[in-house]
Amino acid sequence: MTTVIETIDTLLVDLPTIRPHKLSMTTMARQTLVIVRMRHSDGIEGLGEGTTIGGLAYGPESPESIKRNIDTYLAPLLIGQPSGNINTLRARMARHTRGNMIAKSALETALLDAQGKRLGLPVSDLLGGARHTHLPVLWTLASGDTHKDIDEAFQRLDDRRHCDFKLKIGANAVDDDVRHVAAIKAALGDRASVRVDLNQAWDERTAVRGIQALQDAGIELVEQAIPAREHAGLIRLSRRFNVPMLADESVQDARDGLDLACAGFSGAFALKLAKSGGLYGVLELAHVAQAAGIGLYGGTLLEGTIGTAASLHAWATLPEMAWGTEMFGPLLLEDDIVTAPLEYHEFGVDLPRLPGLGITLDEDKLAHYSRG
Repeated sequence: MTTVIETIDTLLVDLPTIRPHKLSMTTMARQTLVIVRMRHSDGIEGLGEGTTIGGLAYGPESPESIKRNIDTYLAPLLIGQPSGNINTLRARMARHTRGNMIAKSALETALLDAQGKRLGLPVSDLLGGARHTHLPVLWTLASGDTHKDIDEAFQRLDDRRHCDFKLKIGANAVDDDVRHVAAIKAALGDRASVRVDLNQAWDERTAVRGIQALQDAGIELVEQAIPAREHAGLIRLSRRFNVPMLADESVQDARDGLDLACAGFSGAFALKLAKSGGLYGVLELAHVAQAAGIGLYGGTLLEGTIGTAASLHAWATLPEMAWGTEMFGPLLLEDDIVTAPLEYHEFGVDLPRLPGLGITLDEDKLAHYSRG
């Protein structure tokens, strides 16, 4: 008998952060996860997660729109359909709905989780097999206070939790941000790599001045200094400086990656399941980057444990992540909604090896933090 998708439920889950998380476009004191529970006729439940940053501050999908669009438009496309052919289900969603990549990613993750449980295999095996079982993880220093960030970085180093750090800048004047970053890099010295993320805060003229100062301060990577659609400017910056440019919002999927590579971009791409519509889409982008000699970085939209585990299963199949990963989302949250958190140690995180994502919900915690 063919197994079909019977029900798809979505929940908004609000979790407080361990400290305010300051970005160029917003400051976060909590994170909202959209949790998908997809039940199949064989009794298996697949879990997925759709997460963004700061409501609508970061992009066109909000937690509320992700939930509403899954419930109203996407779930009806899947309910009653055979569970096993994920490519057919992905094509069905793409054919009938535009955009909504975070929502589609959450559903694709739930499909893969269920299929892995059904076959007794981790999701990474469904994607061809894991090349890595422990992946490096950096930490974002985003308190906005130089001394607090330095203390936080040394604590992470001493705990052997993180040895690479990213600084969120762009909300302040360029000179103030550069002084902040340079002071942290000077304090850490050779003990740690320091990168910055502008989240599109500068125009190209400002970026030229700011990046030169950051390069002089020893910063190793500059992420998305200018607006996403300014591909030509991003390419000029990548050619002008020795410090590599990391394209994030500018590169959503494999087509964006191909366009940038063909136009002469050199640097690195930030991979995110949420941008590319799921694990298959993000790996297509990774393969374009690899063919073009562009470095890879495993990015996050500050997902919880379910979304983070899904990303880890994808990153683990790649031969190399030249710039590591930032899969620290669960560590930024005061609590979790799973029975067994991910294992962070020795400057990285272990890949879950149980069937599917390898994640089980804590029903009491889920009920406590679910909205409404």
